Amino acid sequence: MNIFKITLTLISFLYLTAASAQTFSAKVIDELSGEPIPYVTIETGPNQGIITNEEGEFSFLLEQIRKPQDSIYISYMGYETKGILFDAQEDIEIPLTPKIYELKEVFLTTEVLEVDEIVERVKDNLDKNYASILTKKKIFYRQSDIGKMKKMDLGFKKSTIEELNKKLLDSITRLLPKKSSYYKEVVADLYGDYNNYKLNINKAAELYDKNNDISAEGIGKKLEGIFNENIKKDSYLKIKSGVFSTKMQVDSIIQENEEAKAALEKKKKDGDANFQEQISDQISNLYEQLFFQEDSKIDVLEKSSRYKFILDNYTVINGMTVYILQFTPKGGKEFKGTMYVNTQDFAIVRLDFENVKPLSKFGLLGITYRNDIYKGKMLFDKDENGSYSPRFIELLDGSYMGLNRPLKVIEKNKNVKGRRKQNELSLKLDIQGNQLQKYELVVFESEKITQPSYDQIEVKKVIKATYLSQYDPTFWQGYSIMEPNAAIESFKVVD
Repeated sequence: MNIFKITLTLISFLYLTAASAQTFSAKVIDELSGEPIPYVTIETGPNQGIITNEEGEFSFLLEQIRKPQDSIYISYMGYETKGILFDAQEDIEIPLTPKIYELKEVFLTTEVLEVDEIVERVKDNLDKNYASILTKKKIFYRQSDIGKMKKMDLGFKKSTIEELNKKLLDSITRLLPKKSSYYKEVVADLYGDYNNYKLNINKAAELYDKNNDISAEGIGKKLEGIFNENIKKDSYLKIKSGVFSTKMQVDSIIQENEEAKAALEKKKKDGDANFQEQISDQISNLYEQLFFQEDSKIDVLEKSSRYKFILDNYTVINGMTVYILQFTPKGGKEFKGTMYVNTQDFAIVRLDFENVKPLSKFGLLGITYRNDIYKGKMLFDKDENGSYSPRFIELLDGSYMGLNRPLKVIEKNKNVKGRRKQNELSLKLDIQGNQLQKYELVVFESEKITQPSYDQIEVKKVIKATYLSQYDPTFWQGYSIMEPNAAIESFKVVD
C-alpha cells in the first residue's frame, strides 16, 4: 500500500472514530432568571438517564444510549417538562419554563389526607416501593475530600537534641499544607442489590497535589535522619501526654517504618489493591444511609413520631404529582428537610435533608471532635420492575477536630550505665482543623439480572487509578459522567 492510500485509510479511520463519539452537552437554566438549575433529571431512554451537576451542566455520549429514542426529556419540579431532539450538540443552553399556576389550587384527589396519614402510607408502602432486586447498574462515583488546617502550633518547649529545635519545628509548621483537596472519580458497573453487590471499576482517576505528599515525605526523611543519628536502636520511647503515657520500642518502630516503605513502593509499582475496596466501602455506606434502610442515620421515617411534618404544597416531578412535606425535629432529633411523596403510590421520589446539630461530639482532656455537617439529597426513579431505586445520591459529611495538650517524648535505655534517660522533646500542641467529605453517586442505567448471572460476575481485584495534577476534560472522553463543578474544573497543582 502506497503512502497515499495509507494516508486516506488513516483519515477515514479518524473520521469514523470521531463520528462514533458524538456528545450531547448542555446547561439547563431558568427561562426567566437565566440561573442554572441543579440536579435536573435528563431522561435518555427507558430506565436510563443522567442528572445535571450543581451548576446545571450535563453531557453524555449518544452511542452509549442502550435503548435510543427520538428525544431526551428534561424535567424538574416546578417547571414544564421539555423534550429535545437527539442530536450531537455541544455547549447549548436549555431553558425550562416555570409553571404558571399553583398546583395546590388544581390538585384533584378522591380523598383528602392529613399529613400524618401521608407519612403512615409512606411507611406502609416502603417494602413494595423499594423492593430489593438484583440489577446491573452503570454508575459514576465522585468523592471530594477537602481539608483545612485552622491552626497548627507545635508549641516547642524543650529538646535535648540540638538539631530538633524550635527553628526546625517552626519550619515544619510552615511547610505542612493549610488546605488540601483530593478527588476520586470512578466509572463502574455495579451488580446486586442494596445489601450485597459486586463492583467492577472500568476507569478511575485521582486528582490531588503530590507536592503535599512530597513535602510531608521530605519532613519525614529529615526527622528520620535526626532520629537515627541521636536515638539508640535498643532504646525505648516513653510518650507522655498529661497523665497518660505509653512505651514504644525503637527497633520495632524502625521495622514498621521499613515495612511501610516497602508497601508504599509496591503500591506505586502495581497499583493500590485496596482502591476497589475503598470505593466499594463508600458506596456501601451511601446505600446504608438510604432512608428506608434499618441502620440509616436519617431516621425521619423510623422515628417519625419525633419529627414534625407539614404539608407545604404540591408539585410535579418527572410527570408525577407529589406532596411536598417539610419536616423538623422534635426534642433531640437531628434532621430537618423536605420529602417529595408520589400522591399515587406514596413513594418518596426525592429527599433533601440537613442536620440541625452535631450527630456526634466529644470533648475531654484537650481533645475535641464534632461531626457537625451531615446533609445531602436522594433522587429516585422507577426501574423496569416497577420499584424505585436511587438515580442520584449526594452526601456531605464534615467534622471538626481540635487538640490542645502537652506532649513529651523521652528516650530511655536500660543497657547504658548511669541515668536511663537519654533525650527528651517537650511540646504543647494546639491543632485545629476541619475535614469535609462529599460523596456523589449517579446511576445512568439500570437493568434487572438473574441470580445465576450475578453469581457468574467476577470482580477485578487491582485497579490503578490515573493520577491527574489538574482537571483534564479529555480524560473521560468516551464515558458518561456527572459534569465536574467549578472547584474541580479549576483545580491545578502549582509547581
